[in-house]
Amino acid sequence: MKFTKMHGIGNDYIYINCFEEKVAEPEKVSVVLSDVRKGIGSDGLVLIMPSDIADFRMRIFNADGSEAMMCGNATRCIGKYVYEKGLTEKTNITLETNSGIKILKLNIIDGKVESVTVDMGRAILVPKDIPVNSKLERFIDQPVEVNGQIYNMTCVSMGNPHSVIFTDNIDSLDLEKIGPHFENHELFPNRVNTEFIEVINDHTLKMRVWERGSGETFACGTGACASAVAAVLNGICRHDEKILIHLRGGDLAITYNSDETVIMEGPAEFICDGTVDDEYINSAKEYVVCRS
Repeated sequence: MKFTKMHGIGNDYIYINCFEEKVAEPEKVSVVLSDVRKGIGSDGLVLIMPSDIADFRMRIFNADGSEAMMCGNATRCIGKYVYEKGLTEKTNITLETNSGIKILKLNIIDGKVESVTVDMGRAILVPKDIPVNSKLERFIDQPVEVNGQIYNMTCVSMGNPHSVIFTDNIDSLDLEKIGPHFENHELFPNRVNTEFIEVINDHTLKMRVWERGSGETFACGTGACASAVAAVLNGICRHDEKILIHLRGGDLAITYNSDETVIMEGPAEFICDGTVDDEYINSAKEYVVCRS
């Protein structure tokens, strides 16, 4: 099976062109290939597929085999992939995801995709739709006890659930220790991604992220979007202005518009192309798929 490995500011996935390849058990394939020692090593698996309602369809699986609803960094990588691999000549692309159709605008320089702007749609703020186990109309700056400590939390969905924590000195946080307690907190019936945000100024944020199913990653596009939304909702930043977010893998520019739509702009990069032995995947026995 042929694959391409790509990253969006350090958020790396294995991409399979399902116009040419068939993936019978994507959950298993994601677990096996994401293993850094016994596989290729990645944050998960992305399938690029035909769609009946858009130019292309995306399915994405975390490193633990659970299927994700959406990934902002992966959408940008798909934009670069389909254009530079010759699957389309369009520079405005529609992409079907499990959280709706996203619109990608490709910035082309000398025949290459320099960056991709994605209309991520509207932020979801009603707790039951995120979902969050709360009867509040919106879950903004609410105190929540996590592993014996109180954190003020703002919850947003960008097609997948996020809890955003504004705090100082995020580089000193032990995410390996505290991340799982957020991910599996009783507030979140489908688990949650958690962003820890340090405010630089009213248009610049610094972010670390614990992603459900993958642990700490270098970047999370939907997490950056959720963090920008949370910053506006908490009066830190403003509507209709670009917010620069520094992630461990690089920078994203996010705009939270007054109509509650969110625009994300950032790069995507190829790492390598290769083939993987189907027999190796089929024979792999030591794997567990998380089904939440």
